[in-house]
Amino acid sequence: MKVGLLYSRIRRDEKLLLSELRERDHEIEKIDVRKQQFNIHEAPEAFEDLDIVVDRCLATSRSVYATKFAEAYGVPVVNGPEVADTCADKVNNSLALEAAGVPTPNTDVAFTKDAALESIEKFGYPCVLKPVVGSWGRLMAKIDSRSAAEAILEHKETLGHYEHKIFYVQEFVEKPGRDMRVLAVDGEPIAAMVRSSDHWLTNAAKGAETNEFELDDRALELVEKASDAVGGGLLGIDLMEVGVSQSDTQDASGESEAQRASNANGDSREQGEPRAREFEDYTVHEVNHTVEFKALNEVTDVDVPAKVVDWLEQKAATETDAEVTA
Repeated sequence: MKVGLLYSRIRRDEKLLLSELRERDHEIEKIDVRKQQFNIHEAPEAFEDLDIVVDRCLATSRSVYATKFAEAYGVPVVNGPEVADTCADKVNNSLALEAAGVPTPNTDVAFTKDAALESIEKFGYPCVLKPVVGSWGRLMAKIDSRSAAEAILEHKETLGHYEHKIFYVQEFVEKPGRDMRVLAVDGEPIAAMVRSSDHWLTNAAKGAETNEFELDDRALELVEKASDAVGGGLLGIDLMEVGVSQSDTQDASGESEAQRASNANGDSREQGEPRAREFEDYTVHEVNHTVEFKALNEVTDVDVPAKVVDWLEQKAATETDAEVTA
C-alpha cells in the first residue's frame, strides 16, 4: 500500500512507524504540512494514489484542517477530522464521553472569571483547571485555595487568547499516584501501561515511571466504549482508578504502603509484585487522537508499531474493497 504521513516533525514515534512500514515494503509519502498548500479544488501532488493517510501532526490546528482536506480529497485518513476535533478539544472530549455513558470526571465550563470561581468553590479544594486545548500536561493547574484560584484565573483572563477565557474546571480525582494509558485501534487494545509519579500529574512526558499494565474486564469495556464515543480509530485512552482503598494507595514505584509493610514482614511475594487492586471503578479522563507510543513500546513485550501497521493494512484493504464494491 501507499501511505501518506502527515507530520510537522519526525519524532521517535514516527520513526518507529516509518521503520515498520519500510520493512514491509510499503511505499511512503511523507507530507510536511508546514510546506503544503491545501487547495479546495485540486489535491496536492503528494496526495495522488494514496491508499491511506496517517495524521501525525504535532499542532492540533494543523491536524484538524489537514485531515479535513485529506478526507475532501477522497483519501481514507487515520484519524479523521471529526475524531481529531472531538479529541483535541477537552470540552468536546468530555461531552462525548458523558453522552456515551462513559464515567469521566465531573466538569464545569465557564466563560468569565467570576463564574469560574463559583465552579471552583462548588467543587472544593483541590480542583483542577485545564486549558481546553493542550497536551503533555501543559498549563494544567491543581488549585488548593481560593487565593490561588483568584490569581490563576486573573492570569488566564489577561493572557489574551480566547481559549484562555474558556475556563474548564474539573473535580480533582484522588488517584493512587498513577493512571493508565491504553493504545487501542477501533476499541481493541494493542497494549497498555501504568504511569506512576509522586506528582499529581502522571504524564510520561512529565517523567512518570512507566510499566506494563494488564487490563481487566471493566477496563476493556471502557476502552471500547470510549473509543466508540469519539468515533474510533488509533487512540490513546487514559483511565484513572477511583474509590481506591487508602491501604492500597501506591507510591511512584507502583508499590503500595500495604505492599511495603508485607514485604518487610516476610511476605512471600517478590519485591514490587502487585497486590490485587482495590478500587470501585475507573474513570476515563481523556482520549487522544495523535497518540504517542514510544514509552509504551519500551515497557511491553508487544511490538506496538507492528500492531499499528497490521491495523493500517486492514483499514486500507477494507477501504479498497468498499470502493470496488461501490
